[in-house]
Amino acid sequence: MVDPGDEVLIPRPCYVSYDPCTVLAGGIPVYIDLKEENEFRLTARELEEAITDKTKILILPFPNNPTGAIMERKDLEEIAKVVIEHDLFVITDEIYCELYYKDDYASIVQIPGMKERTVYINGFSKSYAMTGWRLGYACAPEVILKQMLKIHQFAIMCAPTTSQYAAIEALKNGDDDVKMMRDAYDQRRRFLMESFKNMGLKCFEPYGAFYVFPCIKEFGMTSEEFATKFLEEEKVAVVPGTAFGDCGEGYLRISYAYSIENLKIAIGRLEKFVEKLRKHK
Repeated sequence: MVDPGDEVLIPRPCYVSYDPCTVLAGGIPVYIDLKEENEFRLTARELEEAITDKTKILILPFPNNPTGAIMERKDLEEIAKVVIEHDLFVITDEIYCELYYKDDYASIVQIPGMKERTVYINGFSKSYAMTGWRLGYACAPEVILKQMLKIHQFAIMCAPTTSQYAAIEALKNGDDDVKMMRDAYDQRRRFLMESFKNMGLKCFEPYGAFYVFPCIKEFGMTSEEFATKFLEEEKVAVVPGTAFGDCGEGYLRISYAYSIENLKIAIGRLEKFVEKLRKHK
């Protein structure tokens, strides 16, 4: 899919592995910095402006880690128009597709003309809480899957049989648990958004994954400085936004893959920390 020198478009903030995977394949990562005013969604205009005669692939990492941003069907339809017009290929990473807090989830493969130019990536780690089992899957045109199989076979051989049996059990009997956990995550998400509102901390509302991405620019500190100071003083770990690209400066990733009880403790400490910073501004 990528020859040496071909460009791969990567919207960011994003998961850190897309860049090195592109480089290992001989491609050149080209970043599209997403904006909070667009709810960290990729727009057709941003995509169009990033395309050159060397562009071959667009990576679509939605629902997004670290922002929790989503792409709705209307957004994907606009992206698909640009992709088809420029004859690009898409790799869509939808590992968080079951953790979606709006109605009518849409994938770009559902848009007419996109199935034949898309590699769909998913797995069991997030939806079934099987992060340690390391089992994923891909859907793509047959000609591409055959080449993917060659690489996978000689790099990894095969997925462990224990993981495969666990995944079969999840598929057969895990749907109720997925819904239960989605409802629990949604409750935690709403709690965090209400807490940020009460403490005056700016944060766009995410509708996917299990992350929030609050803005801390008002404090005049880098994301890393804030995260380090918060850890040292309040013993709570957050991830600086810059871990996911330079455009993450001024933001923090906070995961809500924890019990509501622990989140309440952490938010109480964050509120105390923020109040102290504001007093000393």
